[in-house]
Amino acid sequence: MGRRSLPRLDKSIDFSQFASEVDDLSAPFDPQSLFATRQELEIEVGSGKGLFILNESGRVPDRNFLGNELAVKYCQFAAYRLAKNGRTNAHMLRGDGLKLFRELLPDVCAVAVHVYFPDPWWKARHRRRRVITPQFIHDLQRVLMPEGVFHFWSDVEEYFEETCQLMQTESSLTGPHEVTPTTPEHDMDYRTHFERRMRKNHHAVFRSQFQKV
Repeated sequence: MGRRSLPRLDKSIDFSQFASEVDDLSAPFDPQSLFATRQELEIEVGSGKGLFILNESGRVPDRNFLGNELAVKYCQFAAYRLAKNGRTNAHMLRGDGLKLFRELLPDVCAVAVHVYFPDPWWKARHRRRRVITPQFIHDLQRVLMPEGVFHFWSDVEEYFEETCQLMQTESSLTGPHEVTPTTPEHDMDYRTHFERRMRKNHHAVFRSQFQKV
């Protein structure tokens, strides 16, 4: 299943205020400084084209949403969509999400962290590139507020099971708690573009969430 090319961006829309670079940040970093209003924060690692952050920032305007994406073109596209729709409670960070969690995000700053369909990096020598590692789980637990939730979805059962096992051995978060999929009413009514592609092609999606006590 090849990916569609991104639509052409309207050059009249300035999205520069909706995107920043991870490498331009320095500790101590206050993620709330990226938003006009200080309110509860949710973070997504690997935002892709930004469907989740676009939809959720509109659905829950009394929360701030910080998206992270490594690929320049996808990060720019996600920021463009936020600007086009006036999502002042959402912002994109381009760069290494693991560095963001390891070096920059302060303790207990987020009510939720989302990781949807990360690259499984199949080959053994590439496993170190996976997002879900013991180090990331430790950083995740530090960043989450009490009762904060970690959402993890994958289309790869092996990766899903390994992640659930790692969460149980490397963190004190409760779970995995089952997540019931919703029935989408239209093409934009999926959590991510990747979920839409998987479900329309009748591929399994494995969902879980974990909670900090």
